[in-house]
Amino acid sequence: MLTAPALALMVLILLAPVAIAAVLSFTNYSLGNFGFDWVGVENYDKLLTRSTYAKMFTATFTYVLTVTPISVGLGLGAALLINSLTRLRDLYKTIYFLPVMATLIAMSIAWEFMLHPTIGVVNQTLAKGCGTWVETLWPWLAMHCAEGMPLWLGNRRYAIWVVCFVGIWQGFGFNMVLYLAGLTSVHRELYHAAEIDGARSGWERFRLVTWPALGPTTVFVVTISSIRSFQVFDTIEAFYPIGAGPGKSAYVMMFAIFEKGVEQNLIGIGSAITMMFLGFVLMITLIQRWLVERKVHYG
Repeated sequence: MLTAPALALMVLILLAPVAIAAVLSFTNYSLGNFGFDWVGVENYDKLLTRSTYAKMFTATFTYVLTVTPISVGLGLGAALLINSLTRLRDLYKTIYFLPVMATLIAMSIAWEFMLHPTIGVVNQTLAKGCGTWVETLWPWLAMHCAEGMPLWLGNRRYAIWVVCFVGIWQGFGFNMVLYLAGLTSVHRELYHAAEIDGARSGWERFRLVTWPALGPTTVFVVTISSIRSFQVFDTIEAFYPIGAGPGKSAYVMMFAIFEKGVEQNLIGIGSAITMMFLGFVLMITLIQRWLVERKVHYG
């Protein structure tokens, strides 16, 4: 009886919408229509056979597989560096955490101006490197010095990678805070014991003490980072309000759900994408937890 209100709320808010979306994914329903037809697995067949949705899967997994490991690695590195400081620790924590606190849509607009092909600070900085020793050491810059500075947001080769860069920049500060919290649970006595056993270098202390002790934190950070990566939408909507980039190069699943289900009112195909989205998130979460928790000790 005590859990009944919480269970009813969970069913109403979480489980019922998922069940409704699962049913609608087998129909051609659109808002405003009084009826619909059952189409079976036709919507799912479109997702697996049409080239547009192949680009959707490619862009989504490119983003997830790029942003998740890099943001986790940078978050861990920043946490270790800040934890080793004796002065200005709070200042660095604030600086690294600022992108997390800022509104992503506003930050995306700011990055859009910085990446402008002519007046953007990024291309202006790269242009200053042309004709100097930087050009000789960086063949990529030499090529663009001859061809002109790149169109970061207008070239299909760069579009998804620019979105990945902004995602890493915005997300690693959050992972840093989580790792800083995890580092507080590592007892100093463990480092003293490891030093007595012969762990003299910082790498050995990290490998034998810090990293194993951060196992539970890593499980949580990797899982949360993966889910957040699958949910990317604001950056792409700010950069590419129409089309999700040149040649749909940044056409991720959340943007596809918005486009089909909201803009085009194709509730059936939008629900099918939603169910595949939930399935991917659940599958990757379970795999990560299984792989990581095999070697995680919860003390």
